[in-house]
Amino acid sequence: MRRRDALAAGLLAPALSGCATLAPAPMGAALRAQSPPGLPRRHWLADAPFVADDDELCGPAVLSAALAAAGRPVPLETLRAQVYLPGRGGTLQAEMLAAPRRHAMLSVELPPRLDALLALVAQGHPAALLLNLSLPIWPRWHYVLLTGYDLDAGTVRLHTGTRAQALWDLSPLEATWARSGHWALAVLPPGHWPPQVDEAPAVAALLGLDRAQAPARERARAWASAAARWPQRLSISVGWAQALADAGRGPEAEAVLQAWLAQGDSAVAWNNLAQLRLMRGDMGAAHDAAERAVARARAAEPQWLAQAQATLRAATPDP
Repeated sequence: MRRRDALAAGLLAPALSGCATLAPAPMGAALRAQSPPGLPRRHWLADAPFVADDDELCGPAVLSAALAAAGRPVPLETLRAQVYLPGRGGTLQAEMLAAPRRHAMLSVELPPRLDALLALVAQGHPAALLLNLSLPIWPRWHYVLLTGYDLDAGTVRLHTGTRAQALWDLSPLEATWARSGHWALAVLPPGHWPPQVDEAPAVAALLGLDRAQAPARERARAWASAAARWPQRLSISVGWAQALADAGRGPEAEAVLQAWLAQGDSAVAWNNLAQLRLMRGDMGAAHDAAERAVARARAAEPQWLAQAQATLRAATPDP
């Protein structure tokens, strides 16, 4: 089970890098034996930005380095004010996810698999990981930035604490990462995605960017890239259309919804299309779309009925 309430402080455990008592890491051992097609045996981001931290600031430091690597440098002190919780001496995962979005960058929770982390690094982006450097009953949470790996040697490179590009054995890395429920985060510019990402975390990342009120142009780029990756998904098409509308690109937003409706039926899609048509003053076309929204809501989506009826009334000329 993932620890959604875990707080991480900047604690170091140098002995882990040479620990010989841990059993071989299950995922690491499998990857060392046979890596997936397309995954290089080794890759190292030698120039990955590094931000040192002391004591409790591993969360802000890792975020600062990850944002710089993604092309959006943010000072450590700025992030400290945004994500560090003095009363609890650390940073929650929720803050780690939210902070990049405040700076118009995507933050995407990665699948809990080692190959997903290594694929991201091979793509040219570091991965932020949450480790527990102690036992589950007495956790010592710590964020690190994965910057390289060598499957043949069984080692990884980490930015951790005051050490840049620290060399760790793969087995202790995976063991301490497993204690956090394999929690990991990618920070990327809008329009880019990790090589391996699940649809639900991707949509959560997009909605988070919307809630953070990122610039509409950046949001539209992010939603468009998701639509290319998961074509004809209703939630993605609706989100993309909204971002386009917010960017003042109403006709493009209508085209997105019409493309989805050409192969499906949805009260929310018809309703949003009607509202877009109302905005440009096409009452007749808006009325037609609103009628379709009401009909669909009555037939299968009652949660949208009141909103669809309100749109229909707005699109109906006074007698």
